[in-house]
Amino acid sequence: MKRQKLGRGLDALLGEIDEAYENEGSQRDEILEIHLKEIRPNPFQPRKSFDESALNELAESIKSDGLLQPIVVTEDIDGYFIIAGERRFRASKLAKLKTIRAIVLNSDEQKMRQFALIENIQREDLNAIELAEAYSELLKIHEMSHDELAVMIHKSRAHITNTLRLLQLSIRTQKALLDKKITAGHARVLVGLDEKNQQLMVNSIIGQKLSVREVEAMVKAMKNSSETKPPKDKNEPSYNFDSVKNLFDTIGIKVKTSKKSLTLEFNSQEEIENFISHLRA
Repeated sequence: MKRQKLGRGLDALLGEIDEAYENEGSQRDEILEIHLKEIRPNPFQPRKSFDESALNELAESIKSDGLLQPIVVTEDIDGYFIIAGERRFRASKLAKLKTIRAIVLNSDEQKMRQFALIENIQREDLNAIELAEAYSELLKIHEMSHDELAVMIHKSRAHITNTLRLLQLSIRTQKALLDKKITAGHARVLVGLDEKNQQLMVNSIIGQKLSVREVEAMVKAMKNSSETKPPKDKNEPSYNFDSVKNLFDTIGIKVKTSKKSLTLEFNSQEEIENFISHLRA
């Protein structure tokens, strides 16, 4: 079997899988028929969720027409790891196939991580949060700027930055996005709000079926209100009502106190009249 040598940079990695597919029909590459039991998913797969209905549709297509494009794997001590094509692998298992066609490439751990990230980004297989995590991982691996990553994966810098900002959302807001209760457009507007206000807005979006534009207006009003609200005075006075409270306790009047106020509570007209009589005494 001839194994292709992988390039070291991200540019080389971006085209490596496509090159393997392009060479599939040539004599330079050998397509192996590998038992499904020998293959394991890529542990660095950024995609966490797979649409079951879409997988079932793909499984039916594979049953009917066969696997049109082989998966790409790398050899391990006791089998193979998937580099590209996990959906096809899962669908083939659903189709109850015993083996699957695969191209075998040489790959170390870091390249496996990068391949998984890049393949999913290129094929647009990731949801918004998974995509943000994939971009974050690539930035860390290559220690590059948003501008450099944008050039490498042929996306705009604004897209990279706006997508990464989704990772600033609370876990509950991210879950609402993953569950498709809100859109990525909604989610981007909520970045910068505290967790409490994020949840308030998420509930409003779901309950009132708000558009992104409506959410933008509400969030803008919320931020303006917060900015114009006078700050609390750190030197705000606080009073000790203990002696007054004790006095009211002796005549059976319930009292609630805060820093600057005292509130009397009555349970009947009789209590009110009893209180008035004490005042007149």
